Amino acid sequence: MTNAPAVDRLRAWISSVAVPTGPLPRPTTRNYVFDVLLALVVTVGTVDYAIEHGDDVSYKVVFGVVHPVGPPQPGNVIGAVLVAFLASASLALRRRYPLAVLWAVLILTLPAPTESPRLTFYACVIAAYSAAAYSPYRPPALATLAATVLTVAVFRDSALPAVPHQYVPLIVLVPLIVAANGLRTWKIRTDEGRAQVSALERERAEALRRAVEHERSRIARELHDVVTHHVSVMTIQAGAARKVMATAPDQAQEALLAVEAGGRAAMTELRHVMGLLTMGGPDPADLAPQPGLDQLDALVARVRDTGVSVSSTVTGEPRPLPSGVELAAYRVVQEALTNTVKHAAGGSASVTVDYGVDHLRVEVVDTGGRPGPGAATGNGHGLIGLRERLAVYGGTLEARKRLSGGYRVTASIPLQVPLEAP
Repeated sequence: MTNAPAVDRLRAWISSVAVPTGPLPRPTTRNYVFDVLLALVVTVGTVDYAIEHGDDVSYKVVFGVVHPVGPPQPGNVIGAVLVAFLASASLALRRRYPLAVLWAVLILTLPAPTESPRLTFYACVIAAYSAAAYSPYRPPALATLAATVLTVAVFRDSALPAVPHQYVPLIVLVPLIVAANGLRTWKIRTDEGRAQVSALERERAEALRRAVEHERSRIARELHDVVTHHVSVMTIQAGAARKVMATAPDQAQEALLAVEAGGRAAMTELRHVMGLLTMGGPDPADLAPQPGLDQLDALVARVRDTGVSVSSTVTGEPRPLPSGVELAAYRVVQEALTNTVKHAAGGSASVTVDYGVDHLRVEVVDTGGRPGPGAATGNGHGLIGLRERLAVYGGTLEARKRLSGGYRVTASIPLQVPLEAP
């Protein structure tokens, strides 16, 4: 009972060693063909060597099993051929079972005579490389490689096999060809990777451009509605002035002043519309009157209904502003509160509208919170559209995270200073 913890630890260690640390090898048909050809070449060479020097190898075969014997004796060709064949032919599975192939070659190397290292040496080198490159069982593979080095180079008193002179050019040229082919393959894959990265960057830039154009088109449609509203009011006022021109000059003068003010506002909006691209035509759902700062309270109330605590503050002296400016400010608050609902559920937010002398400042600050259900649905185009919208009026947008947590969105829109009445 006292050895139970030690046995459990030993089992746990064995289990951890037996667990693969990487993906299992999945050789392709091309890999299998290459490995079979490699095994065939090595087998032919080593078997030819075994037949030629079999009488010097101390092997005999008993009931199909290879056994080493004492001093070299004639008639041991079959044992040498069998060892060379088994060690070399196993290389055909060097990618699928790299560690098992190394073990098999190492076992066949142990009884091999020191006078004939060429029987298993080449197979041992290839099997060791395959285990290091492909085996997912790293601890056993490294331990076996260390045992292989000690067995072949340290504990066995044998010289390395001599290379025949006719094979020297082959041994030199084959590694050079393999290295050159590997370098070429690496260069081709690197170029393909760069081309893919460039294509992705171009696709991203194109998607960003389309998003900007779509947002500009939407802004142009909204400004078109604003201008249409002003022109409609001007037409009504002008008609009223024409009817009361003779009977009520004062009322006609007030109507003409309203026409003048509406015309100036329409001209201002038209200057902003110019240069923006328009899409086909407004959808029926877009024909509703565009919101302004007078509807911020309703917007804040709708956000409160989602569970987010929102406070609203107005500073400065509220005054009528161009419809496009109020629409842009409204959209800033709407987008910022929408992001708060998505990304700061459970938090709170504050909206500040500051009527300055020469600018309108809108700020939305939230305290942060947990991501809501719609946090993953954003595409990042909202802030792009806001910047495009504000740029129409020369405004700026700043959006950044707060050091204390949460997010801050600040928009500043320059205003024309009103002239004093004469």
